[in-house]
Amino acid sequence: MMPAVRESLLDAAFAALARRPWPTVRMVDVAAAAGVSRQTLYNEFGSKEGLARALVRREADGYLAGVERALAGTAGTSGTAGTSGTAGTSGTAGTSGTSGTADTSDPRERLTAAAEWTASAARDNALVRAMLTGCWSERLPAPTLSSVPSSSVVPAQRRADGALPSPGDFVQIVRDRAVAVLAEAAAADRGELGRSCELAVRLALSCVAAPPGDGGVAELIRGALRRQPV
Repeated sequence: MMPAVRESLLDAAFAALARRPWPTVRMVDVAAAAGVSRQTLYNEFGSKEGLARALVRREADGYLAGVERALAGTAGTSGTAGTSGTAGTSGTAGTSGTSGTADTSDPRERLTAAAEWTASAARDNALVRAMLTGCWSERLPAPTLSSVPSSSVVPAQRRADGALPSPGDFVQIVRDRAVAVLAEAAAADRGELGRSCELAVRLALSCVAAPPGDGGVAELIRGALRRQPV
């Protein structure tokens, strides 16, 4: 199947999830919304569980792509928290209205931007929020995180059938990517940098669970990192 058709099916599933609980989403309706047959949908994903895994994988990848843009200092400033460009999201990596004026050469500001992105993506995308917190409501698909047997000939689906990241996995992935991106710009050694990056990630996740008040995510992260050897 052409990648565009697969994306259209995932777009349709994401849009359906925004309107109704996942248990009531019907495969035939997803196929119709994407303009393909139900058999085409089954050929691509195998089952509704396979569709759910592919959707979760795509949203995870979209969230991590936004993290990388923020760490690279190339995130937009629109404040839009879309990860996949679907169901009303823009796919841009805006983090907040403040980070666009920050010094993006400063590793602390890049970590702050990544934390703001994390909070905004989780606020605007229920799947991202569930992945980062491990709290899956009855409205959402809740695929098992471990890999599942796959007989799919579709490479993208075989990847979706692999293990999905847990909240702890996301901490490690984002921390390691931050260290890899910031190592050249940071004055600290990699061990100290890794601890600072993990602190920023864990604070960002705490903001997902309990949004901060005045000053928001940026003030919290900047205050914590001000005393860190980054």
